[in-house]
Amino acid sequence: MRRGWWAALALGLLRLCLAQANFAPHFFDNGVGSTNGNMALFSLPEDTPVGSHVYTLNGTDPEGDPISYHISFDPSARSVFSVDPTFGNITLVEELDREREDEIEAIISISDGLNLVAEKVVILVTDANDEAPRFIQEPYVVLVPEDIPAGSSIFKVHAVDRDTGSGGSVTYFLQNLHSPFAVDRHSGVLRLQPEATLDYERSRTHYITVVAKDGGGRFHGADVVFSATTTVTVNVEDVQDMAPVFVGTPYYGYVYEDTLPGSEVLKVVAMDGDRGKPNRIIYSLVNGSDGAFEINETSGDISVRQSPAQLQREVYELHVQVTEISPVGSPAAQAIVPVTIRIVDLNNHPPTFYGESGPQNRFELSMNEHPPQGEILRGLKITVNDSDQGANAKFNLQLVGARGIFRVVPQTVLNEAQVTIIVENSAAIDFEKSKVLTFKLLAVEVNTPEKFSSTADVVIQLLDTNDNVPKFNSHYYVARIPENAPGGSSVVAVTAVDPDTGHWGEVKYSIYGTGADLFLIHPSTGLIYTQPWASLDAEATARYNFFVKAEDMEGKYSVAEVFITLSDVNDHCPQFGNSIQKKTMVLGTPVKIEAIDEDAEEPNNLVDYSITHAEPANVFDIDAHTGEIWLKNSIRSLDALHNITPGRDCIWSLEVQAKDRGSPSFSTTALLKIDITDAETLSRSPMAAFLIQTKDNPMKAVGVLAGTMATVVAITVLISTATFWRNKKSNKVLPVRRVVRKRSTPAPRTIRIEWLKSKSAKAATKLVLKEKPPNENCNNNSPESSLLPKAPALPPPPSMAPSTGAAHWTVPTVSGSLTPQQSQPPPNPKTMGSPVQSTLISELKQKFEKKSMHSKAYF
Repeated sequence: MRRGWWAALALGLLRLCLAQANFAPHFFDNGVGSTNGNMALFSLPEDTPVGSHVYTLNGTDPEGDPISYHISFDPSARSVFSVDPTFGNITLVEELDREREDEIEAIISISDGLNLVAEKVVILVTDANDEAPRFIQEPYVVLVPEDIPAGSSIFKVHAVDRDTGSGGSVTYFLQNLHSPFAVDRHSGVLRLQPEATLDYERSRTHYITVVAKDGGGRFHGADVVFSATTTVTVNVEDVQDMAPVFVGTPYYGYVYEDTLPGSEVLKVVAMDGDRGKPNRIIYSLVNGSDGAFEINETSGDISVRQSPAQLQREVYELHVQVTEISPVGSPAAQAIVPVTIRIVDLNNHPPTFYGESGPQNRFELSMNEHPPQGEILRGLKITVNDSDQGANAKFNLQLVGARGIFRVVPQTVLNEAQVTIIVENSAAIDFEKSKVLTFKLLAVEVNTPEKFSSTADVVIQLLDTNDNVPKFNSHYYVARIPENAPGGSSVVAVTAVDPDTGHWGEVKYSIYGTGADLFLIHPSTGLIYTQPWASLDAEATARYNFFVKAEDMEGKYSVAEVFITLSDVNDHCPQFGNSIQKKTMVLGTPVKIEAIDEDAEEPNNLVDYSITHAEPANVFDIDAHTGEIWLKNSIRSLDALHNITPGRDCIWSLEVQAKDRGSPSFSTTALLKIDITDAETLSRSPMAAFLIQTKDNPMKAVGVLAGTMATVVAITVLISTATFWRNKKSNKVLPVRRVVRKRSTPAPRTIRIEWLKSKSAKAATKLVLKEKPPNENCNNNSPESSLLPKAPALPPPPSMAPSTGAAHWTVPTVSGSLTPQQSQPPPNPKTMGSPVQSTLISELKQKFEKKSMHSKAYF
């Protein structure tokens, strides 16, 4: 019993412990490349922006309890990341730098509130191209001997880029592509270019800018390339390769009357051409002194050994030699310079100008105008001399009155010089402005109390050259001539002037251009006139535009533009479209006539209209400007017209005149036939209205008929085609039956089709309905009476039922004709239908006959 109780108690305690046990949470390990889990083998580029979400810690708790995440760092290290405790999102909070810290150690932990599990992780920082190359061991200063062979290496630069991969590779190149140096792009070795040399005397120092550039890489999502520059200073070392050089040449010395023996006359100075490491030099006199002069071998001072009275010559030409002494004491390079020493007397001679034949105070020269800038006037052989010695023979030369056109060389003379006059302002030497240039040549002593001087006149005769272009007195010429000007009429005279003289100033004129065909120009006077055969017409071409060229004998030319406008002359009279016109007037609506005047300008082409004759008179008014004709206000009905019309007719014959406003004025007349009806009559019969509306435009009626015919033909073809295919499918219709059996066509359609297909003459003949005397027994079913209602009109035709009574509509009008009609008794309303139809069709026939050549296209 006790054992069983203890066993039950132990089992209960075991169950209680198991129920109270709580297992720890753990991270997921998702492996390399995963962005969530336990950050195992996680890496991050160093250019990741601060604030970026870089990873998500992810784990679980076996009991499903809520978990939280934490991250911590060593106290001595930076806290690079922060974590969201709830969601495990890790955010970068510090900038990364692989070159300073290529890996980051952190402790990540996960907790369910009771248990905390921590793991140590290492985050690798990967490289981005964020570093620029950096030169080391700067500054670079190199000493290179000037005789180094071409192509030799002189120095090596070295730059380091702390990035890895292509971003850490460095290549070199020179910023100046025209340098005598070159650099190896991989090693950074500087070399002297092939065929290049160094020269200490020409350039002692060279500055070379070397650029180091990395191989490029990604940085913040973009491809970037960094570079750095440095300057290499190349100092050229001098070597002994140059001869000594005299300074301050030429050398002149003077011995005056009071000079004592042993006195210094002048000093010559020379130096080694190799300035970097110069040798010691010594001076010596080679020849020319005759024992009268000596030189100090170290200082170069030349002194006189005798008194001036003992000197045998006025001028001594000495030759001084300078010799380099090498470091070992042996003579090296040498150089010789001439030295002139004059024996100076008292100032008793003024400067004097000499020509080829002796002293001269006037010099003349002939030369072309506009010589080149800097040209020497070689025709002037002028020498100036002061026979005194020393300072007494020093004087200045200047030009007086030359106005900056010339300058003289030299400006300061000692004893004697060849005078050279040089052109300073070529533009001012212009023959057209001045044919002769005159100025003075003045010589004045400088350092003497007397200030002796002398002058010489210089006279230059200028010769003309062809240096000018003919110029018109205007850039364009405008002329106006009447269109009826006869051939050979003068239009305008152009003038161009060439300031040059002789044959250079002769000007020849010519014209060219698209509008020059009808005109000629006198080659010498510039008079433009019309061709002898030219016939001008302002209505055809009112304006002409061409160019005139003025050219000299050498082909230099200028151009002006000529604009010629033809003045319109009243040479056209107004013209009506037809000399006899017929119009239909509806009461209250005017009719319009129009005449065209082909003149080009107003007022010649403005037309005024008037009624010159009317039968009967005082019925119509006309607008003189528009040509609109209307009934007088007192006539408002057809009854009023009947009362004043001979024979109670509604036909008027008007003689209308069109007169232009030109001077002299031209006019023309036309005969106008007017038929008058009223709107009420037109509204009763659409067919009559249509015929009246189209009587002045028969092509409109033809168009309507053609359209109607085309519609009927199309419908017939469609119906026949549909019937054929239906019978073919049913096999009920045989070919024989199809040939024999014809579909009947209604009589009105037959009449319309025949009327349209016939020629204009036949059509007009068929359409004519002869007017018969009134007959109470007439039968309206006759072909003549039934044809008009069946004419192709847009409104539906009236009923064709036979009637023996009076016609149900009447048009009380009579068509106008070319010949006056005999007065007839008033028409009987009972028989009005047939005459109206006959007159309308007769009028259409006349229209068709006049325009038969133009109406064939409609048939």
